[in-house]
Amino acid sequence: MATATSPSRWRSRQQEFERTDDLFAFVQRLQPAADAGDAEARWLVSRVHEYCGGYARAPLDYDRDTALMMQVGPRVARPLGEARSRVASRCIRFLPDDLPAYAHLVAQRQAAALAGSLAAEAALLTMGEPLDDDAPYRRDLVERVQASGDPDAYMALAPAMGLAAADDAALAGRVAGTQASELAWQLAACRLGLDCSQGGALMTQYCANGGICARAPQQDFDTFVRQAALSPGEADDVDQMVNMLLMEHSHEVVMR
Repeated sequence: MATATSPSRWRSRQQEFERTDDLFAFVQRLQPAADAGDAEARWLVSRVHEYCGGYARAPLDYDRDTALMMQVGPRVARPLGEARSRVASRCIRFLPDDLPAYAHLVAQRQAAALAGSLAAEAALLTMGEPLDDDAPYRRDLVERVQASGDPDAYMALAPAMGLAAADDAALAGRVAGTQASELAWQLAACRLGLDCSQGGALMTQYCANGGICARAPQQDFDTFVRQAALSPGEADDVDQMVNMLLMEHSHEVVMR
């Protein structure tokens, strides 16, 4: 049976996901609620499994790869090593068998989405496993995410709104279809309250998994994108997209 989470408890859990040094213990605390049908607990368990998967499935290989990456030069190696070490330390208590295979991760998110997690539903679209695959559903999902103001849902949806949406007629007229539109959804999530600091899960995963790391201490995602990924003109275009997303969200809130 699906159960709802109060906003204050949800914020507390989200903050714990971002800041705890022991994600194994965090999952153990969440699991009873997830088993009882708590949609957001199910979503957060799946987030931990995704976050820790690269390390926990093969920790020795992960550490070896980290050591090799550290040889590329101090400017790149330091933030990369810090990010990968942070993932390893937070996930160190997981065993390979604790982490679900991809199909099980999809099933976890389907269960979370059906219980009411909009972020999980958005993540399924990004994973190519939407609850429904017709055009009206995709359009409706994007509208629901935008209206929700849920930073997790914005972030989960962002990759599906980038180049993956370039040929999707269902999303014509939306902020969709380009790399800039994906960044706009991510930056909107930051403005809505997602932890986009250098130590947050977003930037840690960008750096640890993709080698895309902050160039200066304490550089947050917004600053990093503007300095490393966008020209001034492109930054203005992305700002307009972000403002459009947030203005339409505010309009939806007023209309309710």
